[in-house]
Amino acid sequence: MRTYLAFLPLWLIAGACLAQSPTIDKIRKSGTITLGYVEGAIPFSFIREAKPEGYSVELCERIAGDLRQQLKLAKLETRWVALTLQNRIEAVRKGQVDLECSTTTRTLARQQQVDFSLLTYVDGASILVRNDDKLMRLSDFAGKKISVIAGTTTQVAMTKLLEKMRLDTQLVAVPSRAEGLGMLDKNTVDGFVSDRVALFASGITSPNAASYRLLSDLYTVETYALPMRRGDADFRVAVDRALAGLYRDGGIGDIYNKWFGQLGPAPAVLQALYMLQGFQE
Repeated sequence: MRTYLAFLPLWLIAGACLAQSPTIDKIRKSGTITLGYVEGAIPFSFIREAKPEGYSVELCERIAGDLRQQLKLAKLETRWVALTLQNRIEAVRKGQVDLECSTTTRTLARQQQVDFSLLTYVDGASILVRNDDKLMRLSDFAGKKISVIAGTTTQVAMTKLLEKMRLDTQLVAVPSRAEGLGMLDKNTVDGFVSDRVALFASGITSPNAASYRLLSDLYTVETYALPMRRGDADFRVAVDRALAGLYRDGGIGDIYNKWFGQLGPAPAVLQALYMLQGFQE
């Protein structure tokens, strides 16, 4: 059996594997893949002209297109479901979406609930402050307030870091980036901590863009990946096959430039991430 299997075409082997996947079976029968997104995470996932867009959204759209070819379907409809930063993992765990496409950091704790694709981005948490405030580093926030999005890895990491530094800084939990930025606008907090690229995008798209600046320090490392239902190995391989192809053939470069071009070339750590994950078939 092993001798003959070695000569089977790759697409035939892949097709045999996909037939074992409950997620693939559902997608094949319904002709639809269900994708989740979180609004307000520019440039990763956001709404423009009543349609989800962004870097992570486009990755999921490319995956859907590749999956249609893997399954040899005439067409595959894409259904988008709006999620929040607080309910995204639970929505994946319950099978309400097949993939979640925003800024979810892959952690060991989350891997107890869901599976993840190959890594899609690397970022880190920084703090957005008002230009007029003389705040340059975390120690300057002693006795001050920083807003942070509830239920995120940033909230957990910053809580531990402040305890370690013995700073009497108050973290104010908010449900979204918009609310965190709004509190900074209203002077009810002294800073807003979140992933650096998302903070940068939020700042430059705000009506008060000229009033903000980002601190240079990074306080966490955030490795983004796409969550999916746990235990469906063949669906995960199908998703990873699509991403690895993008990384391997250079298609990821066009996607990066489309959404992050104004920030300059991809940093070395991100280029290495793409190169190391461009696995061969």
